[in-house]
Amino acid sequence: MFSLILNVVGSVLHLYCTWRVGSLPIVRRRIGLRGWWVASAVVWVIYIAGVRIGDEPAGLITWALSQFAFHWLMSLFLLGLCLLAVDVVTGFGYWKLRRLAALRLGAVTVGAAMVVIALVQGLRPPVVTHYEVALPGLPTQLDGTTLVAISDMHLGAGIGRDWLAARVEQIQALNPDLVVMIGDLTEGEALLVPGLEETLRGLRAPLGVWAVTGNHEFHGDTPATIALFESAGVRWLRDQTVELRTGLRLAGLDYLREHKQNDSPEPRLLKRLAGPDDGAALLLSHVPLQVEAAADAGFKFMLSGHTHGGQVWPFGYLVSQRYPYFLGHYRVGDMQLIVGRGAGTWGARMRLWQPGEILHITLRSRGVQRSP
Repeated sequence: MFSLILNVVGSVLHLYCTWRVGSLPIVRRRIGLRGWWVASAVVWVIYIAGVRIGDEPAGLITWALSQFAFHWLMSLFLLGLCLLAVDVVTGFGYWKLRRLAALRLGAVTVGAAMVVIALVQGLRPPVVTHYEVALPGLPTQLDGTTLVAISDMHLGAGIGRDWLAARVEQIQALNPDLVVMIGDLTEGEALLVPGLEETLRGLRAPLGVWAVTGNHEFHGDTPATIALFESAGVRWLRDQTVELRTGLRLAGLDYLREHKQNDSPEPRLLKRLAGPDDGAALLLSHVPLQVEAAADAGFKFMLSGHTHGGQVWPFGYLVSQRYPYFLGHYRVGDMQLIVGRGAGTWGARMRLWQPGEILHITLRSRGVQRSP
């Protein structure tokens, strides 16, 4: 079904952009209308082939086709958005006819610039965002404990060992006491990433390296993915709680429980995970949809990902309709929540105005301040 949707949406965008760009005088003079449509048809066939392959191809050619399909679709979206804006302003060509060609050429230029910027931002290393978070109940001797959180790496056909090795180095340079990985760590099949286990072994922290599942961990061989990370020293929290130090507990909510998405987990499960009222309890949950229930259960701090910050503008406006706690720092009762943009990308290696992100968080026993 998902491939069918991409086929339809991509084909409509492809046809629309071909039609509008083909109306430019420079295209008609340099290429000719017939040549333009023939070239467009060839590109469309390549795009459809890439969509049918999916996002986990094994060979170099199939990988290239798949990556082209994702990037072409996103490029068409940005270009089509600019062309559509001109169509709306000009009444789809019925107004301002003398300037129509110039406006469409300007739309193509802006759209192309947005594509380039999105590619640059998608390929750049994720930024490190620093927070200071005060936790009621956190023992004073644990004041200053630092944790680094990373989510949505989507390791797979498009993001591999070299990228991960750079992230491991980036995380270790922050000298964290605790490392947490908040789901969507792989793109279905972790075994497709050569050297993944060896690279993950570079992650070390005194309080351990912990992970929870996201939706993409269930797209492939989930037990194999879990086992591979465990063999690399990463410990999973699947509806479990661990006491890191006296007065500091870490809980992890599994993405899927009893074959249901965890949009509305049972309050008694969250209460069990939060534990007694003494000390500070932290919750890792890939999807930021359990916020009020987590606060009511007694958690003092919650970390989530999943939204990517929309990844490419203007998708953030749509994503925020589904996820009210969409991005950044929130207060919900006595609990604080941080939703990160994620370090990697899904689909196209593109981000527009929403760069990849690693969270560096300092826990405080009193006072609340976000670092500039």
